[in-house]
Amino acid sequence: MQKLILHIPHSSIVIPSKEGYVISQEILDEEIGKLTDWHTDDLFSNTRDISVIATFSRLFCDAERFVDDEHEVMAKYGMGVLYETLDNGDLMRKVTQELRIFVIENFYKPHHQQLNEAVLKALNQSNKAIVIDCHSFPSTLLKRSLVQGKDNPDYNIGTDAYHTPQNLIDFSKAYFEDLGYSLGINTPYSGALVPMEHYQKNKNVQAIMLEVNRRLYLKEPTNEKSENYQKTKEVVQGFLEGIRNL
Repeated sequence: MQKLILHIPHSSIVIPSKEGYVISQEILDEEIGKLTDWHTDDLFSNTRDISVIATFSRLFCDAERFVDDEHEVMAKYGMGVLYETLDNGDLMRKVTQELRIFVIENFYKPHHQQLNEAVLKALNQSNKAIVIDCHSFPSTLLKRSLVQGKDNPDYNIGTDAYHTPQNLIDFSKAYFEDLGYSLGINTPYSGALVPMEHYQKNKNVQAIMLEVNRRLYLKEPTNEKSENYQKTKEVVQGFLEGIRNL
């Protein structure tokens, strides 16, 4: 059975260095509360698959972003690979070139090297690697979300035109609809991460993103688990099991 590679980039709350931050700890903690994909390391991880979990908060370095700001759509909002602004647009951190190099070399690149090694191992074993991009999102979308709306789905898959085969999309639609959940396809969030070594080059590296609406498992706006947490975890694990068996 194919082992999946679970990329979990936004579950950590660790800020390894406070260099450059110009906000109070209280404001930083509030922003961490809003932007962290709470408990996704637990919702998605299991003993069968390979989890690649970022050990640092996205507010320190976002492992999902392109390093090159010219290729990163969120860079123009001050939320590229190193966030400079809060979700409301206020200044959060002053990023010097030295700080940028330090963070990318010591945090971003080692994380992506771990992800790429997992992909290479899967390719060597079965000539195919499936990356699941693992996220959650608040029921009231962040102000910086590129798509805005109040009627947001329970679950959301993101696809890549090159790396997401149709059978992954078809399975996802049937799986969630059969369970009675609403599913957004590339809405409110789109795309699926693939290591740059294989991006747009190797169709044997497949990818799909799964976003879980936090209203399903949290007592929003807190990070406290709700009574539906275990059920949501079972749904997520069932999704992964189904992809393994395709």
